[in-house]
Order: sequence, then structure tokens, then C-alpha cells
Amino acid sequence: MQHRFTTFVAVGDSFTEGLEDIGPDGLVYRGWADRLAELLAAGRPEFRYANLAVRSRKMLAIRTEQVPVAAAMKADLVTLCAGTNDIIRPGSDPDEVARVFDEAVAELAAAGSHVVIFTGMDTKGTPVLGRLRGKIATYNGHLRASADRHGATVIDLWPLEMLRDSRAWAADRLHPSPEGHRRLALLVADRLGVDADPWDDPWPPAEVLAAMARRRQDLRWAKDFFMPWIGRRLRGVTSGDGLTAKRPELSPVQV
Repeated sequence: MQHRFTTFVAVGDSFTEGLEDIGPDGLVYRGWADRLAELLAAGRPEFRYANLAVRSRKMLAIRTEQVPVAAAMKADLVTLCAGTNDIIRPGSDPDEVARVFDEAVAELAAAGSHVVIFTGMDTKGTPVLGRLRGKIATYNGHLRASADRHGATVIDLWPLEMLRDSRAWAADRLHPSPEGHRRLALLVADRLGVDADPWDDPWPPAEVLAAMARRRQDLRWAKDFFMPWIGRRLRGVTSGDGLTAKRPELSPVQV
């Protein structure tokens, strides 16, 4: 079925920038948003796409830096995934983060765009991040209410069994793997009524790790990813400092 979208703008942080899914050139990240744009552009030479997402950006920065730019583009479709970098920080208030998120959705919808938003995933059983489960659930409730108010499409990641498989995630456990990004692009296409391959094909059988091997993996993750993340927070720096959007303007997509 032919879809109605001729312009698409992606707004957000590293999840939407596409971290851990390196593109064919080996330099720029691809990610689910680029993959979705390729699906939408197939057979549509007039299709245009921009990706304003920048890694490590928090909700207020996305609201003030990216959302007005996206609204000015008046795209048919805008995806907004934001707030995770706030929610995972100690002391952050999910109610306040959600208030800013709702402002962003309202501005994008008022510009005439169909908005797609993403809830946070369920972190039950995940080391460290599992402690944030209640906070994420609170935030998700606000996001669903915001979608209802503004007629947005919700990509509800919380209940998805697909994301409970470790192969959906990169080694840092924060960003999707290339296969995870591929499936997410297909999931969004499905929710928008766009013809695409199935997103929920069963994962092939996986090797079952013994408890000691899982423990070693957790320790390696803490050493290689979690502790450096804590160190950056303490120094007041992020991996996105000095970076700008990879696709700041609406432009054709190579399929």
C-alpha cells in the first residue's frame, strides 16, 4: 500500500542518531531512522528526510534546539524519542521531563506533522538500569497521555519481547545492535501502515550462558561502559559535546 509521507524528520538523541549501527561508509551511523527513511523513500523520488538527533542530548536541549527546526520544516512525519538521558540520571523528575516532552509534541503537531513517539523499554532484570524501572514506567504513562492529546502514534517498547533478547542490543546495553535497529525500523513502518518485512520474526536459538559467564559479562560491561559513563557525568562532559546533526536539512535518500 502506498503511504502518504513525502517528508520525514527524526528528532532525538543517540537512539535516533543511530549509534552502534555504523553505515556502509564506515564513518556515519545509520540506525533505525535512516533505515525507516529508506523504506519510505522506496519508489518515491520526491521523498525528503532530515535527522536532527545528536547523541547525549537531554530533553530541554532537544525541545529548544531541534523541535523548532523540525516544526519549521513542516514535515509530513516527525519521530520524537527523547528523555532517556534525563530519566537515567539520579534525581531527575519524570513528571517535569514529560512536561517538556508534551510541549515538544504539541509544537510539532501544531505544525501539521504526524508525530511518532517512543516509550522507554522495560529494564526488569537489567543490571543497574533495572533500578530505574518504576521511573521509566511513570514517564511512559505521561508519554502515552501526551500521544492521546495530540493524536500521535506510540511505539510502545515496554512490552516487546523482541527487546528482551540480548542480540537486540549492542555491547553497551543502551543502544540497539544493527539487527535491533533493523527490526525497530520495520516496527515503526508496521505501526504506520507501511508495507515492509515482518519486524517480529523469532530470534534463532541462542547459546545459554552459565551463571558465571553472565557474571563475567556484567563485570566487563560495568568496566567498559558504565564506569566511563559515570566518569563523564562527574566531569560534566558528554559524548555529544561539539557534535551537530548528521542530516540537518531535508534531502533525498539513497535507496
